Order: sequence, then structure tokens, then C-alpha cells
Amino acid sequence: MIYWELFLAFFIPGILGYGGGPASIPLVENEVVGRYGWMTTQEFSEVLALGNSLPGPIATKMAGYIGFMEGGVLGAGVALFATVAPSLILMVLLLGLIMKFKDSPRVKQMSTLVRPTIAVLLGVMTWGFFADAIEATGTTQTIVLAVISFVLMERFKVHPAIVIAGALLYGAIFLGS
Repeated sequence: MIYWELFLAFFIPGILGYGGGPASIPLVENEVVGRYGWMTTQEFSEVLALGNSLPGPIATKMAGYIGFMEGGVLGAGVALFATVAPSLILMVLLLGLIMKFKDSPRVKQMSTLVRPTIAVLLGVMTWGFFADAIEATGTTQTIVLAVISFVLMERFKVHPAIVIAGALLYGAIFLGS
């Protein structure tokens, strides 16, 4: 049963997550945290941070990790397949249609209209992570970490992976129990 649940948890966001990995992250969170309860929001945010610090598509990294944690090597394989299956099926079935209408103004406008929705979904998820961080570590430390991270990435152009590693190191040293 766990393999079927893993398949559904990653296949459904793959179908509904128009726009790739970032668009499907809130949908994966809903499945993994809300529906199946495999992780807390805090654990999911840590997996997301770790996945963002590694090269490659975020959705497959998260699927592999979560699948492995819930179902071992076979679970990782099932979750990875479920993540790429919607795109694979659509590419095979609709390749001719996609090529025919790729320059259509309606298709371009649909993509333009979907972007704000994705931004709102990512914003809601970020707010949830921020609220959990305030609850777990306190307002002052959360705001200080957020401001320092923002300044490092925007002003000094430090790579996000380095900022994430620094925040993890800070948490391990100063916030560890």
C-alpha cells in the first residue's frame, strides 16, 4: 500500500503542477504533510532546503528522498517514476500537438496567467515555513537569519547553497538542543 500512496503523492502533483518543480512543491507538501502525514512542515522545509542546495530538478530530489524514507530503495524508485511519469506520458502522447501550437497566442497567454498563481502558492508555502520557524526558534533569530540571508544573496551575490549551508551550520551550533 505504501508504494501506491508514494506513487499517488508524486504523480498527482506532477499532473497538476503546471510550470515544473517550483510549481509542484506546494502540491507535494500538501500530499506529504497534509494528506499522508509522512513529515511535519518543519521536516518538509528541511528536505526542501537540502534539495535546493543540490544540483538538479527539485521535484525528483525530493521524491527520491521522501520515497526512500517511506519505502526504501523501491519506494525511491516508485516516487521518482511517479514524478516524471506525467511529463513522460504527455510528451509521448501530445508531441505533435505541442509542436503545432507552441507559438499560439492563447498558449502563451495561458502561461502568462499561470505565473501569478504559482507565485501565490510559493508565497503561501514560504509564509508557512516562516511561521513555523518563528514558533520553533523565536521571532528575533528567524528575522535575523532571513535578513542576513537576503542581504548575502541580493547584495553580495552569495550562492543560495552557501547561504543554506551557513544557516544549517548556525542552527546546528546555536539552536541545537
